[in-house]
Parts: sequence; structure tokens; C-alpha cells
Amino acid sequence: MDIRTLSHKKFTTKDETGEANGFLVPLYNVHDGFFEADKHPQQVYLTTILPGKIKGPHLHFVRTGFFTCIKGNVRVVLKKEGVYETFYSGENHDYNSIEVPAGIPAAVQCLGDEEAYMLNMPNPAWTPEMNDEHTADFSDFDFENPRSLTGDFFG
Repeated sequence: MDIRTLSHKKFTTKDETGEANGFLVPLYNVHDGFFEADKHPQQVYLTTILPGKIKGPHLHFVRTGFFTCIKGNVRVVLKKEGVYETFYSGENHDYNSIEVPAGIPAAVQCLGDEEAYMLNMPNPAWTPEMNDEHTADFSDFDFENPRSLTGDFFG
């Protein structure tokens, strides 16, 4: 199973005089074709990750997640059939959206010195009654090893 990602271009916005006044990043557009017909987001929520902290590793058997870091930078570590694969999102990574299919365990790590803000756009939407929160074992992945920040595969 291939993990799908989508980069998002950052556009500088300008005021009426043509001077830059900020930027915008289009994160979701139905015309991109990124979301499969039955996987369009049913919910959007913001989660934050403190500097140096890791959310997860966790596993969902029902939900597919679509993660996009909108402030700071994160590393998303997936474990597929015992092999680790890393993906990046955030200010230094074209605000990549990363699809994490149901059944693939994931951990998300803040890579900066400031809190990272990440959107999750899951399908189906989360409910407390869903009982789809499971722990996953990433004890053999070295989150501290600088080599593991390269995005290479690790087994």
C-alpha cells in the first residue's frame, strides 16, 4: 500500500498597493483529486504538539487520517509490515498533506523549538463511542537519532 501525499503551494497575498500582507495555502480542494470518493474528510480538527514531543504511536482500524501541519514542522512516522517510513509536513515541507490509511500505525513528532499546529481531516469523523484508539509498538524506532530525520526507510 502506497502512502499518498500532496504538497501545497504557498501564495503571497498582497494589499491594494501590491505590498505583501501575508500568505495563503489552499489545503483542501475537491478538484485536486487527492481524496478518494469515499474518503473525503468528515471532520477537521486542530491538534498541537509541543516541542520535542511525540503524539502516538497509535493505530486506527476504522479511521483514515489526513494530516497537514500548518505551523511549525512535523515528522509522521508510519510502520508498514514492520518497516518504518517517514513523511514531513509543515512550513519547511510545502505543508504536505499525508494520508494515513486505517490499519497503519503512526506517530507524529514536533521537529521545532515551538509548538506545531496540525490539522487532521479524518474519515469517518471521530466520536467517543467509536473505540478506535489503539496503541502501537514503535520501541525499535529511534526518535532521537538524527539519521532517522532524513526520511529514509528503516527496518
